[in-house]
Amino acid sequence: MTAPVFSNHGCRLNAYETEAMKELAGAAGVQNAIVVNTCAVTAEAVRKAKQDIRKQRRANPDAQIIVTGCAAQTEPKTFSDMPEVNVVIGNTEKMNPATWVGLAPDLIGQTEAVQVDDIMSVTETAGHLIDGFGTRSRAYVQVQNGCDHRCTFCIIPYGRGNSRSVPAGVVIDQIKRLVAKGYQEVVLTGVDLTSWGADLPAAPKLGDLVMRILRLIPDLPRLRISSIDSIEVDENLLCAIATELRLMPHLHLSLQHGDDMILKRMKRRHLRDDAIKFCEEASKLRPDMTYGADIIAGFPTETEAMFQNSLALVEDCNLTWLHVFPYSARDGTPAAKMPAVNGKLIKERAAKLRSAGDRQVTAHLTAQIGKTHHVLMESARMGRTEQFTEVCFDTDQPESRIVTTKIAGIRGSQLLAFS
Repeated sequence: MTAPVFSNHGCRLNAYETEAMKELAGAAGVQNAIVVNTCAVTAEAVRKAKQDIRKQRRANPDAQIIVTGCAAQTEPKTFSDMPEVNVVIGNTEKMNPATWVGLAPDLIGQTEAVQVDDIMSVTETAGHLIDGFGTRSRAYVQVQNGCDHRCTFCIIPYGRGNSRSVPAGVVIDQIKRLVAKGYQEVVLTGVDLTSWGADLPAAPKLGDLVMRILRLIPDLPRLRISSIDSIEVDENLLCAIATELRLMPHLHLSLQHGDDMILKRMKRRHLRDDAIKFCEEASKLRPDMTYGADIIAGFPTETEAMFQNSLALVEDCNLTWLHVFPYSARDGTPAAKMPAVNGKLIKERAAKLRSAGDRQVTAHLTAQIGKTHHVLMESARMGRTEQFTEVCFDTDQPESRIVTTKIAGIRGSQLLAFS
């Protein structure tokens, strides 16, 4: 018998939870199993998960195949109907130690084939926390799960449930343990991170949590926050951006589009000018700030003029790192019933957005030549700047440490350091 193998799809939160499942499965004695942690953000993500399952079965004909994650939560029958799949477990169940005990070799035959409960009934975050994963450079800490918003294109609330927050004290204790173990950077993650605290007593804001972490853990070298909704950014978070150099100058924004009518049809809570105003304000507070963003190409009813507004947003907000999503209809969402854009046109528009993003990356990299950066080493010869830009070295550096270097040049999408 062999230890279980995990195949992760999708976001950083999924990657975090995959590491948590490895611990749970190991403690329960799960053997000879393939665990596929799926993503449901697009129809393409579901297709890739099914493709992966079939590939895993061909390569491991005798293994138990366990499917979990957002796609398993939203479409359990899709996966339970696959002949390659033995067990389907939901997003709540995958964080429950008892679930994995039931998947141990002596109990697997007695386990229900589908273990997916109503995610909307969940009112607390998972109790299982992991103290980092991967190298000792960077650790991810889940502080929030679920989403209370109902954007017309998004299936994720039905995979993750309603928003719920990890109490600040629990977060602080975990980060203290990570710092004691030598981690140099902590990344706060969640499904709708800027909604953190709304369900807690006194309804604190994300900025309150950030300021508390930096105040109570002075030995934490670097704090980073993952994807945020700029319209929900609070005054304390802006204060942290302006005054706390240990908060990294890189924000990934959930923008989705640059046209007001499309934003309304998406049921987003911001307009084009809101996004531009936020980026201008944050850049004034922190001139070295860089931005990433999620942008959807070809949302239903998108005209060429609407697309041009979205394309122009790349420069208007000075976006550097783009995640471009060609629109993909998800059954059960309101957008799936709206008039669709031609598929070929969607691909063309996505390509134009990616090209615009590539130009922004080149401009950003070029501007760094000759500048000095503090680089967190992820391996002996590769690390990342404060803005999350990759830097390559031609000599070995101390892994999981922050080194100071001057930038000598560019190679592809990476910076090159002086020896």
